[in-house]
Amino acid sequence: MPNKGAPLGPLHILLVEDSPEDAELLCDQMLEAGLQAGFERVDNEAAMRAALAAKVPDIVLSDLSMPGFSGYQALRILRELHPQLPFIFVSGTMGEDTAVQALREGANDYIIKHQPARLPSAVARAVREARGEHERQRVADELMRAQRLESLALLAAGLSHDLRNILQPLLIVPDLIRDRSDDPKVTRLADVVAESARRGHEMVESMLSFVRGSRRPSERIVLPRLFQAVGLLLKGSLPRNVALQLEAGDEQLVVEANYTELQQVLINLALNAIQAMPEGGQLRLLAERADGERLRIRVQDDGIGMDRATQERLFSPFFTTKDSGTGLGLVSCRRIVESLGGEIVVRSQPGQGSCFDLLLPLQAAAADGAADEVAMLPAGQGQRILVVDDEATRLSLLGDALSSQGYRPSVALDGAAALRLVQEAGLPDAVLVDGGIPLLSAGQLLAEMQGLGYAGPAIVLETDDGPAFADGPAPAGLQVHVLPKPLEMQRVLRAVADALAAA
Repeated sequence: MPNKGAPLGPLHILLVEDSPEDAELLCDQMLEAGLQAGFERVDNEAAMRAALAAKVPDIVLSDLSMPGFSGYQALRILRELHPQLPFIFVSGTMGEDTAVQALREGANDYIIKHQPARLPSAVARAVREARGEHERQRVADELMRAQRLESLALLAAGLSHDLRNILQPLLIVPDLIRDRSDDPKVTRLADVVAESARRGHEMVESMLSFVRGSRRPSERIVLPRLFQAVGLLLKGSLPRNVALQLEAGDEQLVVEANYTELQQVLINLALNAIQAMPEGGQLRLLAERADGERLRIRVQDDGIGMDRATQERLFSPFFTTKDSGTGLGLVSCRRIVESLGGEIVVRSQPGQGSCFDLLLPLQAAAADGAADEVAMLPAGQGQRILVVDDEATRLSLLGDALSSQGYRPSVALDGAAALRLVQEAGLPDAVLVDGGIPLLSAGQLLAEMQGLGYAGPAIVLETDDGPAFADGPAPAGLQVHVLPKPLEMQRVLRAVADALAAA
């Protein structure tokens, strides 16, 4: 029995042999020794290449001399196509010098035909060694990837502080531009800068969350609004010969996810699609119900497409087909989608474009119930709401939600900016403030506003890692309502409506 060690399981053995009788004897020898194997015989180059293309064997056994074809040719073909696959010469004409040459050429072993007793154990050993080498290489590759990812994590942590300082002015400048110009073209450019800055800020936070292994808070994302933001960001990257088509469906298409991370996935896939269309074409983003429980977001292009080998390595860390690529974009996309309980399905053919389908859980009942709840909320009457939050994307979402309900929100990224708004524009009707804002804490901001005469309600969002008022109690005399995170937008709108009604 050659099966000493881990079981080999069923083997597929390719025989390069011109004699059917000799091939049958070899098969019988191995089966009688206890090997589980299926066999395929070839006797020329074309047949061998076809067999290797159809199914990769576990091992190749080859005669040395055949009419019009030699074992050395067979060995060169195998090493060309599958360098690590084991190869054993089985010949009746092999002398010592020939055997040494065969090993130098890359054969794993040699067997004399009229002394085949060693063949089963030689086959088992060669297969085990090849599998062991493959596993060692896989472990070494995984270790290298882990080390590179660890280095990347350290780099990300080190750069995050500086990146946030660089991006901070970009969050402020668009408002200054809008205040100084009524030109719609300039205003639109300011919107692009603001959205890009918010996305950059949130990507830094997302990167840090990945380094720390923490999850970003989720929120309900309405797909048409997400598509609108993605379209705005992509317009600056679209070549003239690429047309963007957005099909976001209706407002009932809602998914529970982190807004910035899902936006990052769509931007990455869309930019890859644009780069895959050097001759131009159509970039299509589609959102629809895949079935009763899932939502499909599709990113489709008319580009150069991908072969099967490229698709198999598509989500491997650091694999890229672009000269300037990092090989981490699609890895990040899959991590985000799978963290939502979804999957990415890829379809592509060379010359026929590519299609990436994101299949995400769709909680239709929850989405419909949320829509009903919004409908039942009393509409705002133009009340001014001061919103203060240092997380740019959440700040934008809160502002949009309040505007859609009939309020007039003013937004600020920190306590000092909020206080300047109050001094310039007057006291608001209500305050919605995050408990972890920088420069001035929530308590300090409310105390300063109270000193200016503010007596309205305050809704404080409790921080992820601490109480709403970490530096002391809430200012006395104000109606303060605390909301814990993670937030649901409907709950925030309900809190604002109730606070104004009670004031």
